[in-house]
Amino acid sequence: MAKARKIAVFGSRSVGKSSLTVQYVENHFVESYYPTIENQFQKMVVIKGQEYLIEILDTAGQDEFSLMNQKYLIGVHGYLLVYSITSRSSFDLLKIMRDKILDSVGTEEIPLVVVGNKSDLYSQRQVTIEEGQNLAKEFNCSFVECSARMNENVDECFQRLIQGIESTEDSKSSTEGGESCVIM
Repeated sequence: MAKARKIAVFGSRSVGKSSLTVQYVENHFVESYYPTIENQFQKMVVIKGQEYLIEILDTAGQDEFSLMNQKYLIGVHGYLLVYSITSRSSFDLLKIMRDKILDSVGTEEIPLVVVGNKSDLYSQRQVTIEEGQNLAKEFNCSFVECSARMNENVDECFQRLIQGIESTEDSKSSTEGGESCVIM
């Protein structure tokens, strides 16, 4: 039986959230840019022998002034925090976004993956690989640099997030399963 997992894709405007999502779900790159209002996608995948029905919420572009829509957080199991390697400001906003998510869900740790998109535009790079890796270490999560255009490491982003969600779910169930209650 497939496990249902809901993922939200967050990031500033124009970092390639929709391109990343469409490349993952539909295996093609969207050339033209239309600002996303909000979109949902589904995909059935098998990871380590387990079937998953992935529901992906492609959020509208965020900035430091926009209020994070609470419906983006309801029932979400994990988050992709996406920045463009060609935009320092999109990278700098990830800390603010993560803090807003943590405040909203009321926990210290959540499954997430830091994703540096547009790696094919290396000549326009403003954020180094090391900076992305260091931010992921700070967040205690995985880091993937990818190119939605070239379909490089796109699957890896989502697979790492699913694995992170599963390890979080496994640790929750092992700590919750230790106590029992008997009512007489």
